[in-house]
Amino acid sequence: MAKRRKKGPSNTLKAEDRHWYGKRQTARADKSATRTGSATTGPRRESSAVAERQHRRSAPEGPEIVTGRNAVVEALRASIPASTLYVMTGASDDRIRESIKLATNAGVPLLEAGKAELDRLTDRAVHQGIALQVPEYNYAHPDDLLRHGTPQLIVALDSVTDPRNLGAVVRSAAAFGANGVLVPERRAAGVTAGAWKTSAGTLATVPVARATNLVRALKSYQSAGLFVAGLDARGATGIDALDAASGPLVLVVGSEGKGLSRLVADTCDLLVNIPMPGKTESLNAGVAGGIALYEIARHRTP
Repeated sequence: MAKRRKKGPSNTLKAEDRHWYGKRQTARADKSATRTGSATTGPRRESSAVAERQHRRSAPEGPEIVTGRNAVVEALRASIPASTLYVMTGASDDRIRESIKLATNAGVPLLEAGKAELDRLTDRAVHQGIALQVPEYNYAHPDDLLRHGTPQLIVALDSVTDPRNLGAVVRSAAAFGANGVLVPERRAAGVTAGAWKTSAGTLATVPVARATNLVRALKSYQSAGLFVAGLDARGATGIDALDAASGPLVLVVGSEGKGLSRLVADTCDLLVNIPMPGKTESLNAGVAGGIALYEIARHRTP
């Protein structure tokens, strides 16, 4: 398969031509000075950006099987995309009947299966006589999130492993006008039935891209003229005071426990925090991402 070439946004200004470029350079210098043992990195090496541009679209992981009467009916109620509903011969109760009705109305194929077949299909999970096959998600390429003509806004997740947080961030991204969401290929949540459910259907309209290397992807976005702000408790600037919010921006959200990884934090142009006068020390990624995107949207509203 031929490698994918990056489609550079011809209408996007270089970083040094942006009105906030000087602020970015000052912010990076201030951040380096406050980090123990950090050193000036100098100009970014183009090889990283080229490697990311040549990265092929991530291979799909295969379909997901949702098992159990409650889980299946809830997935169908949430209109999660499904390819097949399997029902064991002779199994019947209110939830199974509702699942069959919902699947029929949604045009999901219905197959009757024996217990041995369902055991094999679900890898001997507790299926209660019913299983729903959710097709593999077609991840976008990181470059696909770049758009022409409007101030770009991309949300990147670092070390977020709960699919429900991914779904919540996608829902907030849809509400506040983000182009899409970027996740790492490894050690991170992917688009599952749980993510679909939490997104309340917005995964159908907000693309999720996967990067083999998140740091390289962020540097590629920086080369394309986007300011990268990392949401982290260590940030000295409040998200409400982020001057770059009105321009092309990547918001990076880390996990609740560890925050941003060191390499990702060092790559960000600026670390910002959510001012919290209360006693809570941290928020989960879904909540934090929603608050930050709301503040960014306020800066971008004409």
